[in-house]
Amino acid sequence: MLIADTKTLEAFCARQRGASYITVDTEFMRDRTYWPQLCLVQLAGPEEAAAVDALAPGIDLAPVLDLMADERILKVFHAARQDIEIFWNLAGKIPTPLFDTQVAAMVCGFGEAASYETLASKLAGTRLDKSSRFTDWSHRPLTERQLAYAIDDVVHLRTVYEKLQARLAKNSRASWLDEEMATLTDPATYRIEPREAWRRFRLRGGNPKFLAVLREVAAWRETAAQQRNIPRNRILRDESILEIAAHAPRTVADLARTRGLGKNFAEGRFGSEILAAVERALALPEEERPQMPQRRESPAGIGPLVDLLRVLLKLRAEEHGVAQRLIADADDLEAIASDDDAPVRPLHGWRREIFGNDALDLKHGRLALTAHGKRIKLVRLADPAPA
Repeated sequence: MLIADTKTLEAFCARQRGASYITVDTEFMRDRTYWPQLCLVQLAGPEEAAAVDALAPGIDLAPVLDLMADERILKVFHAARQDIEIFWNLAGKIPTPLFDTQVAAMVCGFGEAASYETLASKLAGTRLDKSSRFTDWSHRPLTERQLAYAIDDVVHLRTVYEKLQARLAKNSRASWLDEEMATLTDPATYRIEPREAWRRFRLRGGNPKFLAVLREVAAWRETAAQQRNIPRNRILRDESILEIAAHAPRTVADLARTRGLGKNFAEGRFGSEILAAVERALALPEEERPQMPQRRESPAGIGPLVDLLRVLLKLRAEEHGVAQRLIADADDLEAIASDDDAPVRPLHGWRREIFGNDALDLKHGRLALTAHGKRIKLVRLADPAPA
């Protein structure tokens, strides 16, 4: 069912009000805009499903936004982050309560990032037609094939959700999922602060002057892209920003020598705004310039211990049927190897129960790893191994 007018949409959303949950998906375009352009919203309650044409002339999406804001109804997504960003941009609110089937699948042993196709096949017993995955969702009219593709995503998501929910109830891991949902429902996850845009750059180093110019120019670009709703790299490419930060040009002629810009750009409005950003950066007192984060120095010879912890992590993840990435990452392992009280997730809550305590025991010689045929086994030791 395709909904292209507000009256029909109001009636559909009203019928979902008594549901305990609805499944949700979106189709959008972002290759020519800064903000995602919502094209289609797919919704499925227990009895019916519909695709809402967000680009239909005169349609008001308020009934959908009201449904998303109804805290009596659980909103079920798969890989929810980009979908939530769209609703956050539309309404300034995050759909809650929330259930992400990709995260739930990680908790239930389906791997690091199980695709929707995988879950639909294994839990709903269906094969999805994904031929419309890369279609232009902004083009009208939509074809029957596009609509079938879109609707299928929320129809089968109902079964996927119900099966995963049953597994979580059976293995008592619902609280594990709640902890992960906290990040997805945190507004800070979706706020884009221009002054923080410089942190997107992967830097190996940089003095305070370089970082100050980088921060100001990156913030200018982010704001300019937002105001014009065009991708940030169409304003100024990353490599150009890094070169500007390195050379801190103060004149039009200096800016024109930046690779990829040229005289016309430097003499235009963007050029003057960039030079103003550079001037603001250079005028900052030393204490107000950003600093590179201090990198923690790992103790010498810690590499083999990190490797042992990695084996333990893989073993524990397989035994408990949960994705490794959900328990710990490489930085966590290095932190635990360096510090028993490191402020990392694996040393708290359920992660500590299934991995953190064993990681510390392995580190201090109270636990050993040994091979038995093709399997790795854990051996508890009565006394710590000698130093």
